[in-house]
Amino acid sequence: MDGPHLLRRAGSPAAAAALLALLPLAFLAVFFVLPLLGMLGRGFVTDGALDLSGVGDVLGRSRTARVLAFTAGISTLATAVTLALGVPTAYVLHRLRVPGAGLLRALVVMPFVMPTVVVGVLWRGLLASSGPLGGLGLDGSWVAILLAMVFFNVAVVVRTVGAAWDGLDPRTAQAAAALGASPGHVLRTVTLPALRPAVVSAASVVFLFCSTAFGVVLTLGGLRYATVETEIYLLTTSLLDLQGAAVLSVLQLVVVVTLLVLSERTRSRARGVRRRSRASVPRVPVARRHLPALVVTAVAVLLVLAPLVGGVVRSLRRGSTWTLANYAQLTSEVPGTGASAWHALGTSWRIAVDAALLALVLGLLVALAVTRRPRSRRGRSVLATLDATFMLPLGVSAVTIGFGFLITLDRPPLDLRSTPLLVPVAQAMVALPLVVRTIAPVLRDVDRRQGEAAATLGASPLRAWATVELPVLWRPLLAAVGFALAVSLGEFGATAFLARPDEPTLPVLVYTLMGRPGAEAQGGAMAAAVLLAAVTVAVMGLVERLRLSSVGAF
Repeated sequence: MDGPHLLRRAGSPAAAAALLALLPLAFLAVFFVLPLLGMLGRGFVTDGALDLSGVGDVLGRSRTARVLAFTAGISTLATAVTLALGVPTAYVLHRLRVPGAGLLRALVVMPFVMPTVVVGVLWRGLLASSGPLGGLGLDGSWVAILLAMVFFNVAVVVRTVGAAWDGLDPRTAQAAAALGASPGHVLRTVTLPALRPAVVSAASVVFLFCSTAFGVVLTLGGLRYATVETEIYLLTTSLLDLQGAAVLSVLQLVVVVTLLVLSERTRSRARGVRRRSRASVPRVPVARRHLPALVVTAVAVLLVLAPLVGGVVRSLRRGSTWTLANYAQLTSEVPGTGASAWHALGTSWRIAVDAALLALVLGLLVALAVTRRPRSRRGRSVLATLDATFMLPLGVSAVTIGFGFLITLDRPPLDLRSTPLLVPVAQAMVALPLVVRTIAPVLRDVDRRQGEAAATLGASPLRAWATVELPVLWRPLLAAVGFALAVSLGEFGATAFLARPDEPTLPVLVYTLMGRPGAEAQGGAMAAAVLLAAVTVAVMGLVERLRLSSVGAF
């Protein structure tokens, strides 16, 4: 009996969704919930009994207070700056008739898929005393962390708000303009209120990503600045304070769940204001009144280009001399690792392919499940909860999950520590929510009446699905594979725990080189970072050619 027929026999859309989600839920339970509980158990269970006596001690530490305050403060400020840059940029790139808008959209979205450790390395190279902007004195400051967070997340706002802008029904704004409202008045009273759910959703996701920007803070913050994510890493690896790490992990999980609930509610409202017609709305010619938005867009583009150009320049210099020695060094074995940068890139690529394919299969099943259309309010609530559940890996500390893998998947029947499976599985867990967010919006826009008409004409459920939905899905599936590849290539948090010392991935190797003194190690790290950035950007460039607005939108 084929799958679609089983789904029809299942009865309600909610029951069909449950069948589709069984395998992904099992995967989530084994490779997310179990490691998370294992990590929390090490921190809260003593001699087989629950022990919460240390919670007050952990929360009462002055360092914990500083870490929480810095995490909340820097994430809030970065979110505000990102919105201030991202919303006008989304307007310019999605609504105005700007030459090269497609290229600029690809450029702006590029930082989002870059490895966080590479983002940190590029900004460090730009702001270091010997870098192009070294005279500003920002190296090692909180401003450097802020700039890197904005650089990394402006794509989320541009893609999310831009996709919502493209989806608005233009007739409301046209009616307001026909009644004499000025373009500014239409923007304030019609357009922005309709976009508010998308803006709130983007803001919650940006705050989530800023508060969990592990590689960026670890590279730029050093010992002076720490967020909850880097503090969990320090407590786990250096101080072996598992209770302190567990307490912070629980706090982080509470914040993540709150933000995901907020994001889901606002996304549901955003779907309610999307226009029914998918016909494109004509772009608006550039006029003088658009100058402020154009200036903000120029600033956003400059913010994206500066560290990229600075990183390339630094990779071509060693000391005060222009040279290709840093790139020639990529083929040489890095002492203490047994691997060269090229070998590490090959390792990263093999792992990323496995992770992307696994994330694609699971993500497609989840997307098919959460886009069912139950009639009851309870059914819709169940699907919304299911959708939010698979977003949890985005916000829970990768360090927590990585360490949880080591302490829970170490005995039969799940003794996986000695196998090469752990790293691609961990990376698939990170990529899974992004795959769902790429495919699900496309499935929601499919007119199910076409499938019903095909079934009425005698087509089997499988034939109807292949005729109606599959032709619409092939581009999102390709985009999801590319997106998952790019994200997996740069995953650092969990991989830092799980990668074998003699088989490091390229992000791990870059971080190793950055921690070593000397111009040779620093130049090699910069060249390796540029190489990794180039590969991820090339992958996302191919994805961008598919012109799928759901990629990178939340």
